[in-house]
Amino acid sequence: MNLRKAAFLCVSVILAASPLLAGTHSEAVFRKLQSLAGEWEGKDDHGMLVKTNFQVLASKTAVMETLSPSGMEEMITLYSMDNDGIALVHYCPTNNQPRMRVVPQSDDVKELSFDFQTAGNLKSPSTGHQHHLVIRFEDSDHLTETWTWRQDGKDMPMVFHLTRRK
Repeated sequence: MNLRKAAFLCVSVILAASPLLAGTHSEAVFRKLQSLAGEWEGKDDHGMLVKTNFQVLASKTAVMETLSPSGMEEMITLYSMDNDGIALVHYCPTNNQPRMRVVPQSDDVKELSFDFQTAGNLKSPSTGHQHHLVIRFEDSDHLTETWTWRQDGKDMPMVFHLTRRK
């Protein structure tokens, strides 16, 4: 085999394996999301009570969060693996379903920042919807979720500080 063919073969193998290598970070981080299973409660930035619950479902291929902020209807978010990333679909009381995605850059992330991709049942981009989510892993029993509501091009963050119930 000449040098040119060997170099081509090496580059081809590296390129073919790169999605698999990228996926390993997502798999490790998805396990971190799965470890959140259970009941959580805390407060928002206004001192109001918030509760959430994480459940691992469908042979460990999905994590469902049921978020119940004080004074609001509950919201459901489903997290799942999506090739080299992690995707979510958020089921909102406003009857739209934003889809967001993140591609973790390491196995041991302290923060996941989900970016808006599209949404089901969203009449226009100016219609109010959840547009961004940041999950900050403080430690195994504390996390912070920052949801960003976007309406008419204006962003309004909602911050929830949560502690695992034991």
